[in-house]
Amino acid sequence: MHHAPLLATICVGLVLAFFFGAIAHRLKISPLVGYLLAGAAVGPFTPGFVADQGLANQLAEVGVILLMFGVGLHFSIKDLLSVRLIAVPGAVAQIAVATLLGLSLALLAGWSVAGGVVFGLALSVASTVVLLRAIQERRLVETERGRIAVGWLIVEDLVMVFALVLIPVIAHAVQGTEVTEHVEVGAGPLVTHLDLGLWGMLVLTLGKVVAFVALMLVVGRRVIPRLLHWVAHTGSRELFRLSVLAIALGVAYGATALFDVSFALGAFFAGMILNESPLSQRAAQETLPLRDAFAVLFFISVGMLFDPAIVVEAPYPFLGTLLIILVGKSIAAYVIVRAFGRPVSTACTISASLAQIGEFSFILATLGVQTGLLPEMGRDLILAGAIISILLNPFAFALSDRVAPVEPEERRAPTPAAPPQSRAVPTPTDLSGHTVLVGYGRVGRVVGSGLRDAAEPFLVIEDRDEPAALARRDGAEVMSGNAADPRVLEAANLANARRLFVAIAQSFEAGQVVEQARRANPTLEILARAHSDAELEYLAGLGASETILGEREIARAMLRHAGVGDVEAAAPVLAPQVPAAPVAPPPAREPDRACDGVST
Repeated sequence: MHHAPLLATICVGLVLAFFFGAIAHRLKISPLVGYLLAGAAVGPFTPGFVADQGLANQLAEVGVILLMFGVGLHFSIKDLLSVRLIAVPGAVAQIAVATLLGLSLALLAGWSVAGGVVFGLALSVASTVVLLRAIQERRLVETERGRIAVGWLIVEDLVMVFALVLIPVIAHAVQGTEVTEHVEVGAGPLVTHLDLGLWGMLVLTLGKVVAFVALMLVVGRRVIPRLLHWVAHTGSRELFRLSVLAIALGVAYGATALFDVSFALGAFFAGMILNESPLSQRAAQETLPLRDAFAVLFFISVGMLFDPAIVVEAPYPFLGTLLIILVGKSIAAYVIVRAFGRPVSTACTISASLAQIGEFSFILATLGVQTGLLPEMGRDLILAGAIISILLNPFAFALSDRVAPVEPEERRAPTPAAPPQSRAVPTPTDLSGHTVLVGYGRVGRVVGSGLRDAAEPFLVIEDRDEPAALARRDGAEVMSGNAADPRVLEAANLANARRLFVAIAQSFEAGQVVEQARRANPTLEILARAHSDAELEYLAGLGASETILGEREIARAMLRHAGVGDVEAAAPVLAPQVPAAPVAPPPAREPDRACDGVST
């Protein structure tokens, strides 16, 4: 076998990440724990195969870029401003408290002050992935407590982004040496040859950051959306994907090469600028598989650095780290939220949300070790604390729910979709004799408009935030969730519904909806959409009363507009009656054009 360390690192790492991630998912805990354990399994501290740490770190750099690009892509200034009066001062105060606690523990362990600050900062920031998943599962995103939690998280992320800029500069000033080439932010040539002192270096570094931000806001926000719009209208799906990745990686690299700004900050601003484009949602969808793959490699590389022996060799620092994450941060957040006059339920939710650490902590820990500020023991404690805190986070929420249950008015608040495996049960609708509309994209909006004009009561089931919000603005009753989830369909009261429109483009998911709907109500009129004869036959076989084939309907409209031929006879659009036995699902279909999937 040829020696291929890169291939071996990627293949073995991803296979083990899938294995441990699947086990974690089965145990109802975050897959992040599985990814970290997969990294530990291929790391130098466990027996068996050992992946190439250098290659893993380089792959992790790409993961950090795409991870930060995703954070910027979903960054919402509007969401932050809506809760700014509590989220901004609250998050800053909580970060300060957690940093002081981490610094105290570090000083007791004999570390430097700078290392203690990095350690405390790493313990102060919660995992975006874990927090968002937790509040989505409890259907709290659009409640007051959910908005505060998300705003709080945004402030934490922004503080950590600037920490990534300042840590290497502080390391250079404290140690009097250049940081390693693996650290993206650092002392550039000017700083290296001029004795500017700590404050001079900070001012120069912040000046570079300001120049980069100004360039992005003045030039980037005009060029990037227009470039993406042009690429989308070329009709090439592959070129669209490539353009998004080129923007993320190109801006990140340019930020480092031209402004000595970190890859992370450059990627964050690239995502934030791209967020202003109408195609941002599509860009996020197109790059999600690659972002997820490299994010997994990032967590694997972090897990490779974890030495499990730290739990036995340093039990008291380990317990102290856990207490800061689980107790110190939670108490600080609770006191801060209550000090702002918010109810106990909100304070408990915020406390439980922040009782864990994740991806930003890993980035800070890695940067701290690379700059020489944080000892490797500190990184191991952070990793161990992250794994245990993520494992225990569901119990923190269970305790929060026991102490302060969700109020009925909050349970009725419409929220974005929870995953099908979520424990949250949708609130049943009071409608009867109504129409259920699955999907509120381009097709669903037209159907909803017609139902609204006909004054027919209808319910929209939608699992995406923006279409769901649009449906609410249009005055529709919205049930946020995955329509393939039996509990969502049951809550939609299909047994007493009059009609079901399945307006989503994904045939497999549509088939699941049709099959369950037919089983719930044998007399229900079910109308679905299809894009091929195979999809049409598949949906009809599962119980669709009528299935509209989109391409044939377009052809009929063209003939009707031209006044050519017998429109009714040329390309019928209705599926045959339900056959005796269902057929196999058709192969997955990809939209033909890059801009077609913006909203369906």
